[in-house]
Amino acid sequence: MSVAVVRSRALAGLAAPPVSVEVHLGGGLPAVNLVGLPETEVREARDRVRAALQNANFDFPSRKVTVNLAPADLPKESGRFDLPIALGILAASGQIPTTALDRHEFAGELALTGELRAVRGALAMVLSARHDGRAFVLPHASAAEAALVPDASVHPARTLLEVCAHLTGDTPLARLAPTPVDAVPASAPDLAEVCGQHRAKRALEIAAAGDHSLLLCGPPGAGKSMLAQRLPSLLPPLDEDEALEVAAIASLAGRFDPARWRVRPYRAPHHTASAVAIVGGGSHPRPGEISLAHRGVLFLDELPEWERRVLEVLREPIESGIVQISRAARQSVFPAQFQLVAAMNPCPCGWLGHPSGRCRCSPDRVLAYRSRISGPLLDRIDIAIDVPALPPGEIAVARDAPPMEPSSRVRERVAAARARQRARQGVCNARLAVADLQRHGMPDDDARSLAARAMERFGLSARAYHRILKVARTIADLAGADTVGSTHVAEAIALRRVHAAGASPHETAASGR
Repeated sequence: MSVAVVRSRALAGLAAPPVSVEVHLGGGLPAVNLVGLPETEVREARDRVRAALQNANFDFPSRKVTVNLAPADLPKESGRFDLPIALGILAASGQIPTTALDRHEFAGELALTGELRAVRGALAMVLSARHDGRAFVLPHASAAEAALVPDASVHPARTLLEVCAHLTGDTPLARLAPTPVDAVPASAPDLAEVCGQHRAKRALEIAAAGDHSLLLCGPPGAGKSMLAQRLPSLLPPLDEDEALEVAAIASLAGRFDPARWRVRPYRAPHHTASAVAIVGGGSHPRPGEISLAHRGVLFLDELPEWERRVLEVLREPIESGIVQISRAARQSVFPAQFQLVAAMNPCPCGWLGHPSGRCRCSPDRVLAYRSRISGPLLDRIDIAIDVPALPPGEIAVARDAPPMEPSSRVRERVAAARARQRARQGVCNARLAVADLQRHGMPDDDARSLAARAMERFGLSARAYHRILKVARTIADLAGADTVGSTHVAEAIALRRVHAAGASPHETAASGR
């Protein structure tokens, strides 16, 4: 037979559309032609495949070889098509049987020796192919992540010869079973390590319970970064579907770590990161930091030091939970349901409101510093609090004080609150649509009146008003209350005080003393 078809997968965002690798051996001068929108690394496969087949003691046909990667309008990139192309040539030339090809899908980059190298996005490919009823043959280095997909048949191989022996029935490849791993690493930072800052810890618990975004404002050394680093330890482990989403995104970026299976991601990019690094992009779009933080925490330290245009790209993903990257030839959609935690100093020198009185920043400088963060972005942050410097006496007695509450105990309350939310509405409170908020989160008459007065006094937008109600709903869930009362709304308003202080920085400092 001079024609063979081998099935594989391409990558388009988190999806992995099927690709048929069609190989035809025809007459004419010996040559290898690749068609079907192959990128440079795919076109280079003809040299890798030729050398791999010859070094594996196969005959490379001295005929005109045409390789079509269908569909023709889907761009193909990376070396994952090396293995399907090699198998197609062997099947078309009659060196291996074609009967087993229809029951498998293949992906893998070939070394010149015939060994198989790891490919990016293996988990995403198997996740898209699990309902097609075919087994997936992958390089041994990529099979462990792909085997995490339930009910998927993954067969790891180290060399091209092993794949051919499997297809001929001589030495079948074993099906790889997933290796169980711990959900939470023992080395995770614990909340008990943070001295004092009881109000900030309370805000952290509320943010964790409702999946709310959080802004921490305070002088250097107050513990803002420590608090942010411990937020993942307050979140319950990912369920299986969420873990697969997170692992698939990490696989697309080539950063999958089996030891972090079902562990919430934590991303803390430097403030010099570009907009493309944050949202993703490139000629072949890859996930950015907000997608790598999907179902986890994105921590932005020194928020006013970030370029304004970089911060502005966060506005839409915070609301929608997705990021769509458009190119002339295609569009890629990545999930981005991250929990934003930001930290900033109150002024350029960082000491505004400090008991030492060392700040010498003028009101204009402070206002210009805070104005680097746009109002629309601040409007999308649910909780914003001051994190004051700890008094020296409180730090000195910390060694002899009773142990602080550990993350495990707080995580139990957070898990219980999230369970109430999912049973009631299916999503966390921060993800509630306006219609669902009116049905599940509207406060009683007194609380509604209090929220309306706060809206008028502080000049809050409708979005800010709804976010206050969402936070109040979370506070009520932590308290086990079915109805949102005035105490819950009052606390939610207090947790948004930094937002209202944007007009007068010195008023903020005075209120924090």
